Amino acid sequence: MAPTTAADLVARLRAAGKTVAVAESLTGGLVAAALTDIPGASVVVRGGVLAYATDVKAHVLGVNEVLLAQVGAVDADVAEQMASGVRSLMGATYGLATTGVAGPDRVDGKPVGTVYVAVVGPGSSRVKALSLSGDRGDIRADSVLAALTLLAEELGAQVREDPPTAHC
Repeated sequence: MAPTTAADLVARLRAAGKTVAVAESLTGGLVAAALTDIPGASVVVRGGVLAYATDVKAHVLGVNEVLLAQVGAVDADVAEQMASGVRSLMGATYGLATTGVAGPDRVDGKPVGTVYVAVVGPGSSRVKALSLSGDRGDIRADSVLAALTLLAEELGAQVREDPPTAHC
């Protein structure tokens, strides 16, 4: 797949009449900022939650507290639940989430560069595990790109799965 830009995503969402909401941890709002930097984004971006603290993930996004206690905030299932929670909370077609360790220290025993991005849409969900390198800025920037790419892949899958429209 060609590199995905936020402008491409906004255009694709707009053309499809779809919306997105974002739940972010390690990216601290960078995914939402990338999308809302695009003119016309207000038509497709419903909102976002900056869920840096674990209790915010549980109490605002509905991430299972037992799961958080068992595995910590940096986990594939946590990312998926964050995406599902923000989708529901904001009434969006797609929920997009990031969680991980940008550094400089390990979190919940997970090494720096461990990242999960997730997208949840109508009848589908995808989670991607990443092992990134570089400094804190590099990891966060690569996480934003990974999240946008995952949403683009989901949109592509949705387009391919939709049956052709009959013209009479």
